Order: sequence, then structure tokens, then C-alpha cells
Amino acid sequence: MIAHYNAQDADAYVALMTDDAAEAGYRGAVVRDGKEGVRSGLKAMFAEFPENRAEILTGHQLGDYVVLHEKVWRSNASEPFEVMSIYSFEGDKVSRVEFVR
Repeated sequence: MIAHYNAQDADAYVALMTDDAAEAGYRGAVVRDGKEGVRSGLKAMFAEFPENRAEILTGHQLGDYVVLHEKVWRSNASEPFEVMSIYSFEGDKVSRVEFVR
């Protein structure tokens, strides 16, 4: 997913998600609802930040969950920020991503 994110390929990114997938703040409100909501949200973000990219610093997997510690740049000139991304899986598809920032 991170490779698709860094390529700014929202279609390939959401192809790895369930139809009812969501992205949300950690234990908080959903910010992108459903596969189409994620797709349109990513496309808008990529249009606003065409140099946006993420680097995985560390990752852990336990059962149906993957936690990634990432560094994210909105542009080459901007200061990066760190985020923890918690991916929940249903089979081989992501059903939810929650972000801690």
C-alpha cells in the first residue's frame, strides 16, 4: 500500500481495501468512508500535495493487524511529521486504517 501511496496511485491503493473500508483518526471519527471515500480523499490530497510521500520506519504484525511507524513529507521543502498507522485486515484486504499523530 505504501508503494501505491508514494506513487500517488489512489486506484491501486484502494484495490487493496474492502468495499466498506474506512480511514480514521485513532479511536476517533472516520475521515474517509468506504473505498470510494478513500479514493476521492487521496486524490484530493495528492492534488494538493503532489510531492507527498511516506517512509516506513518500523512495522509490526500481530494477527489481522499491522502497525507502521511512518515519516511523511507533504513536499520536498517541508518538515516531515511522524505517524503511527494501524491497519486492520479482513482476509487479504484492509478494512480500516487508523492514524495516530
